[in-house]
Amino acid sequence: MRSRQYGPDALAGPRRGQPRQLPEVPLELGLVVEDVSAEFCGAVVGWEKDAITLEDRHGRRRLFPYGPAPFLLDGQPVRLVRPPAGQPAAPKRTASGSVAAASSRAKVARQSRIYVEGRHDAELVERIWGDDLRDVGVVVEFLGGIDDLPAIVGEFGPGPGRRLGVLVDHLVTGSKESLIAAEVTDPHVLVVGHPYVDVWAAVKPARLGIDRWPDVPRGVPWKEGVLAALGWPTDTAAGWQRILRSVRGFADLEPAFLGRVEELIDFVTDPPA
Repeated sequence: MRSRQYGPDALAGPRRGQPRQLPEVPLELGLVVEDVSAEFCGAVVGWEKDAITLEDRHGRRRLFPYGPAPFLLDGQPVRLVRPPAGQPAAPKRTASGSVAAASSRAKVARQSRIYVEGRHDAELVERIWGDDLRDVGVVVEFLGGIDDLPAIVGEFGPGPGRRLGVLVDHLVTGSKESLIAAEVTDPHVLVVGHPYVDVWAAVKPARLGIDRWPDVPRGVPWKEGVLAALGWPTDTAAGWQRILRSVRGFADLEPAFLGRVEELIDFVTDPPA
């Protein structure tokens, strides 16, 4: 009588001490697998030399290295491998996770713009969305503060086909920033913001090897207080460059920041009705 559990030959499997040989499955876009160790299930949305990118049903993405650790495919352990030579490679992704556009000639900038408060905000947006913004012809400018935002909006002259998106730091209920933003009511202007006192905190602290951003006493400049608490040199420019270098892609930023920038890009690139 043949056992269904063990197959035709119970002794045909690997001997004790020998690694189990897992079926190899070539990567393909849309393949849904589960990483057991990380308890993450998602579809393959890309792969590179050293890593596979999965995206779950909530749009969250994670990178997983190639290696002996198995994935589950239809409940069965398999080892994912790069596709054979000649098979179309996964599309190149930008730092924001978008599919990179094919190389083309430089584009004329749109009349629409995105304004951010300071240089650090602009550099972080460029780090993640620079390729995407160049592809759609959107320019990002920094203001050096939003105290005169209503006048800045009036000077820009928004209208159909000339939209303005503004990203504000520390846009929380009752803040000075929220009161200023409320003065802007033009339908061709979208003002959004993140809850962080400074854009530095939009970077996940784990990227810098810390559990959380330090609490800075009221009355102490936030950046200087952070540098002191972390034991870094008291040079805000050098501190920011250290933070910026730690950012590799969208997964290194907080969702509250990512979502607002994506919202602005959609707004300024949406064709007028």
